[in-house]
Amino acid sequence: METAMLSPDRILNPMPLAAAAADYDVVRRAIGHIRGHWREQPEIETIADAAGVTPTELHHLFRRWAGLSPKAFLQALTLDGARRLLRDSASVLDATYEVGLSGPGRLHDLFVTHEAMSPGEWKSGGEGLTIRFGFHPSPFGSALIMATERGLAGVAFADSGEEPAALADMKSRWPRAAYLEDSARTAAIAKRIFDPSQWQSQQPLRVVLIGTDFEVRVWEALLQIPMGRLATYSSVAGRICAPTAARAVGAAVGKNPLAFVVPCHRVVGKAGDLTGYHWGITRKRAMLGWEAGKVNAAA
Repeated sequence: METAMLSPDRILNPMPLAAAAADYDVVRRAIGHIRGHWREQPEIETIADAAGVTPTELHHLFRRWAGLSPKAFLQALTLDGARRLLRDSASVLDATYEVGLSGPGRLHDLFVTHEAMSPGEWKSGGEGLTIRFGFHPSPFGSALIMATERGLAGVAFADSGEEPAALADMKSRWPRAAYLEDSARTAAIAKRIFDPSQWQSQQPLRVVLIGTDFEVRVWEALLQIPMGRLATYSSVAGRICAPTAARAVGAAVGKNPLAFVVPCHRVVGKAGDLTGYHWGITRKRAMLGWEAGKVNAAA
């Protein structure tokens, strides 16, 4: 049992996550404007007006939230920026896969250790499992955290008012499991996931992958994509020795039950375009920008 991981006694001050969640409400509006007008490279005054804050407030908010200025964030999310990240990833991924590491940026990774449930456990729809869950603030909106005694099993996201739909979506993946709301327990896990100061190699976050054999292979491949890098569906297919299965890989990516932790947001189209995301393309852009800020700050 992951008693220590689930213990509410390990919770540190949750306020930084609450502040980041409040920031995200403004950031989401700013990203929405950037998404629709990135070709115009809008000035900060225009973005701030769309977000409902002053340019100064927007500048400080972005710096606090991601470590990036709004202009740098915009540049990181343009198509050309995505293509540059993708080009850089080619040689990086080749090297990291060869040595079996999650990436050269492991200082920025979640230090995840994982196991997969047996095919029988997956086919049973989670029968016999008790899944504890709770909603918590995160840099990307309200985060639904779901855990079993064996480790973290689900992470999902919702904007205000969408929490019931997010919970129903996740419950449908394991319809025969027993669900117990226990925010006091899951708060400690949320802190481990979203507070970079808690990303420690000596205390890896244990996750449980619940899916088909093919889906688990895809999710394991996603764990190999370094923070601050991107991969395509076809490159992921090649890594799992199924080079013609890019479409099936896309379906498995879309079913990833561990958003952010298993970084499906780092997978893009062949040309580097930011394709759809189960929890919203705006949130995907936010995650990539937030990660770019963390990597830049560390560098």
